[in-house]
Amino acid sequence: MRNIAALFSMLMPGFGQLYNRQLLKGVFLVIAEHYDNVFGHINQAIHLDLNGFHQKALEAANFQYVLFYPGFYAYTVWDAWYHAKPNADKKKSAIPFLIGGFLGEFGAIFATRLAIPTLTVGLLMIIPMICGMIVLRNQ
Repeated sequence: MRNIAALFSMLMPGFGQLYNRQLLKGVFLVIAEHYDNVFGHINQAIHLDLNGFHQKALEAANFQYVLFYPGFYAYTVWDAWYHAKPNADKKKSAIPFLIGGFLGEFGAIFATRLAIPTLTVGLLMIIPMICGMIVLRNQ
């Protein structure tokens, strides 16, 4: 059930917390995600980028909000994954999520130099998190 909580948070930050029955935290994170998404124009940038309008996607994105998103996203996924299992090792379990957050942040910073920025940044975040979930599944 731990992976399900993390996948829910990957789908929408805060949903994993709602799945774990952390209602107040989950609602707060969903609201915070929507706020950052709307003001950062993240969905618009993703839509434009995946349809081949890479420069328009970069112009649409508000990087004052976009730069907050990778760390926030990685935190919500880790938090859902960590709290889904009682007595999990907090220090070891955070490492792949920290790596994903940092890679996503660096990807967002250098987005203007990437061929498909939103896809690349998304994969930079998600791949280390999924690898960590596989490697640390018994933690």
